[in-house]
Amino acid sequence: MKKQELLKIMDGELMEKLFSFCYARTSDSQEARELCSDIVFELMKAANTEGDIGNLYGFLWKVARNTYADFSDKKSRNSDRTYHGDPEELFSVLANPDGGDDSRELLDAVYRQIAFLTRAYREVMILFYLDGLPVAEIAGRQNTSEGAIRERLSSARKRIRSEVEKMAESSQRPVVLDQIDYWIMGNGNPLWGDPRKLCTRQLPKHLVWLCRKKSVSAAEAAEELHVPTVYVEEELEILRRGENGQYGLLRWLDSGNKAATGKGAGGTRAPGRYAINFLLFDTKEMEQLRAAYREQIPAFCRVVRDYVETHKEEYMAFPYLNRRKDWNLILWQQMHAIFHVFEDCVEGILAGKYFAGVDTGEDDRRPFSVFGHVREGENFGGGLDGMSGENICGCARVTVFNITNRWVQPHLWAGHDMANDAALQLAIRAVEGLGVEELSETGKEHAARAIECGYLYREGDRLYTKILVCGAGDEDRLFDIANGLAHGYLEESAQNVAEKVAGCIRRFVPEHLLGEWKYANWLAAQPVLDALLDNLVAAKVLLPPENGVGAEGCWMNVEK
Repeated sequence: MKKQELLKIMDGELMEKLFSFCYARTSDSQEARELCSDIVFELMKAANTEGDIGNLYGFLWKVARNTYADFSDKKSRNSDRTYHGDPEELFSVLANPDGGDDSRELLDAVYRQIAFLTRAYREVMILFYLDGLPVAEIAGRQNTSEGAIRERLSSARKRIRSEVEKMAESSQRPVVLDQIDYWIMGNGNPLWGDPRKLCTRQLPKHLVWLCRKKSVSAAEAAEELHVPTVYVEEELEILRRGENGQYGLLRWLDSGNKAATGKGAGGTRAPGRYAINFLLFDTKEMEQLRAAYREQIPAFCRVVRDYVETHKEEYMAFPYLNRRKDWNLILWQQMHAIFHVFEDCVEGILAGKYFAGVDTGEDDRRPFSVFGHVREGENFGGGLDGMSGENICGCARVTVFNITNRWVQPHLWAGHDMANDAALQLAIRAVEGLGVEELSETGKEHAARAIECGYLYREGDRLYTKILVCGAGDEDRLFDIANGLAHGYLEESAQNVAEKVAGCIRRFVPEHLLGEWKYANWLAAQPVLDALLDNLVAAKVLLPPENGVGAEGCWMNVEK
């Protein structure tokens, strides 16, 4: 598009996103508005210049980031001319420069208490007592009646009068928040907006925790944490809006304790109460959720051992492209799928029997969701990463997968540069065999490393791919045999697990988050994969690689 067309796309939705960008990077809403105005001004200047824009959103966010950098630099320079001492001490001196120590202490307590008022009352107190504005002018600025302003002043004075004696003691107490930490996972595309990035400090973590079981107002949170409301209000709004202005760790609730509707996270008017917006379990709750699966793990492992032995010939008959098929490698490849069959069986029962009438629409429509629990010492499960490349070593497309768990270390991660991985390229070339004499001295060095890490093996003067290789068209049925476990083999265990997980969800999950019940099941199933692997390794059904590095748990699909 042409730069002159920029003004056409500057609608309310874009302004909301720009304001969210600014709000997350400034200390308060006033600064956010100033930064947002600067960004809009720069976009308007760009609209009066010649040229094309290839990537609209890339251009917009580049302008926003550059403007923010200039804004921060200007703010830093201005701070050199700004008073950096205690503002309450400064207010005391300005209010009564000749007053004694007692009057200064009293004023200090009053000013501290003003900071703990909610925004509406705090602004009225500051405008009336500190700025000296008449009630009529304050009413005009606040777009309300003079009676409403007088009522706010009266309520604020009563609050301060009743609390100022307590503040004499509490104002001397430093704010020290206990250490709290969460393990928060995500599902979907985090590039859409990942609210976890805004919950790394202790204050937002504590605010999230306060909102976990009941809705709270800014004033209630400030009083509970002994943090001035001015800070709490800003932090609550940041947590509500999230990184993208649409999905945050908190949400508004209406007066009936139901999820507020309307503009959602990007709205402009808060009902006044905040509640948690994702599943977050404490340690005892997680113990009860996991216990539902743990009770069935012995039976599950017995079923799996019998099943894979019974279906061994079918597994070995799968048309892998390898010169030799390794039963141990096939089993390692299947472990994640087998685990997920059990988890999916439980999820199906939960969906049909226990949560059939629960609306999951909000989570289904969202590109990314988070869920988690209080971090404890125990870690479970592993990962499965896959990456693809095109036109590599004569193949139109290559997709490589590898798992990671307590027994198997990964060879590569998502985003791995396959085009510059010489060892992996040799594995691709050696599917049908590769003569050692065909390699240069450097190539032989790469081949030695590929053999060491499990990509290749040598047979005479030829190299062959050791990791499992599947041809185009066969990858869709790679786990069909494992999926057969869902047909009656796990029914009894899955029913028992589902009943107990459903009971935990009903007890632990707020009503407005019941639509995200499946994430509770995912968390509950965390111990199963590790327990399955440990059981099969102990029974010598699975043989782990030496030092965790080998062909186990790594495979690729190739399309010629």
